[in-house]
Amino acid sequence: MLDTHARKYVQKPIEVTANALLKVGFTANAVTKLAFIIGISSGILIYFNEPYWAVFVLWLSGFLDAVDGTMARNTKTSSWGTLLDISFDRLVEISVILGLAFRYPNAMWALLLLSVSIIYAMTIFLTVGALSDKKGVKSFYYQAGVAERTEGFILFTLMIMLPKYLVVITLLFLFLEVFTTMQRLLEARKLLK
Repeated sequence: MLDTHARKYVQKPIEVTANALLKVGFTANAVTKLAFIIGISSGILIYFNEPYWAVFVLWLSGFLDAVDGTMARNTKTSSWGTLLDISFDRLVEISVILGLAFRYPNAMWALLLLSVSIIYAMTIFLTVGALSDKKGVKSFYYQAGVAERTEGFILFTLMIMLPKYLVVITLLFLFLEVFTTMQRLLEARKLLK
């Protein structure tokens, strides 16, 4: 929801950063790889009980993920960049979930359920994007939903910073993922008939 409706409020710093990186010779794919390396370190930092650093690198990677998309749209980057971007995003999320699971093994069952819901949600999201004739600003049809990447980062932040409530926050995240998946399935049913 926030990715779709609040992006306009943060687009200016994203564009400034994208233009500056393009000016010094970075490509969108290079920034995608940088965002991935930074983001994946979040799970390691969680495991070693460095929650503030974990949250910092998670959000920095998320910002760079928005920057690389703007760079790609400005330079007409290939579909390979889209594939890298989407797959690296999931690996960053997996890193956070694994870091939390190994740091707090008592919450592993809830984190496993969340992982399953993310896998299914992304399957629906990507399949609809691939099958739809509709196109948007991105290189495929982007279905808006209640839980998008920014909501995920907010919930991951709460999970990292409030481990006492990890199971409750994880179950809230799970509920939002399931709700968003159902929302997207209903839209897909109308769109793909």
